Amino acid sequence: MTGMSRMEHCALHPQLLETRQFAGYTREKIIIQTEPDVWMPCFVLIPDPMLHETASIPVIAAHGHASGGKSAVAGCAEIPAVQRAIAQYNYDYGVQLVRAGYLVFCPDARGFGERREAGSQQDTDDYVLSGSCVELNQMALPLGQTVTGMWTWDLSRLIDYVETRDDCDATRLGCVGLSGGGLQTLWLAAMDDRVQCAVISGYFYGCKDSLLDEFNCSCNYVPHLWRAVDMGDLGALIAPRPVLIESGTNDNLNGARGLLNVTEQVEIARTAYRLFGQENRVYHHIFTGAHRWDGEKTYDFLAHWLGYAGPADANSHQ
Repeated sequence: MTGMSRMEHCALHPQLLETRQFAGYTREKIIIQTEPDVWMPCFVLIPDPMLHETASIPVIAAHGHASGGKSAVAGCAEIPAVQRAIAQYNYDYGVQLVRAGYLVFCPDARGFGERREAGSQQDTDDYVLSGSCVELNQMALPLGQTVTGMWTWDLSRLIDYVETRDDCDATRLGCVGLSGGGLQTLWLAAMDDRVQCAVISGYFYGCKDSLLDEFNCSCNYVPHLWRAVDMGDLGALIAPRPVLIESGTNDNLNGARGLLNVTEQVEIARTAYRLFGQENRVYHHIFTGAHRWDGEKTYDFLAHWLGYAGPADANSHQ
């Protein structure tokens, strides 16, 4: 259904392309091979060991749309359009996480950042934020693949890479993401139990109201999927591992019924957790605001479930 069974496994062949120093952390730029001749660029944000005694707990920070791929999450504010996206969506949560002491992986999903399709390139300031989901799905569907499947596969291969690094404890791995990054986090956590806990922001709602009636990006669509399940059912696949869901009161992606369309799906997921006696592992944080990363509960959640409490001022930069 997702097309992941058609993906081709290969050697990762990781390459370090660049290392830059920033206040409080180092940023590496790497590439890994996720399928033969398919390369995924990724920023790796490494906490300053002088500020954080423990810097081995990895978190994947997946980006959504209007992000410039990994650029917004990794705080590339020197790009004007990315700077505006960070301001609007609180998009630099990769930097927020590294400053809290986590070792953060910020990849480009297929169709975004350095992985946009060649025909989608344009020389305008705002175009750096765009993606090529439509073009990808038009090519993928006739081949029995989907953008959702590609994204999930690539993140699973990223976990393979995390497991090879001496500076990472891959047994304590989290994944977080806003919007399309929430999509990636939801699917990865559902399909790969190496994800120990997940933060899904701005992406957990009934599909009819939010994806079909509103028409969302084609990256959401897996053939026949919504005839059988809803988003809460995907969330149920994460059980009993902990999940934090963030929802804005004024998020237009919630659909015409607003938060009711979200809470219905959260309850579906909670039903599965009850079967494990772990209902308390589903957290639903509702904040006042529109479609954006909030993060108010994220640091306590990650610290509790990944076993590392960041510095006391982890939220002070938000």
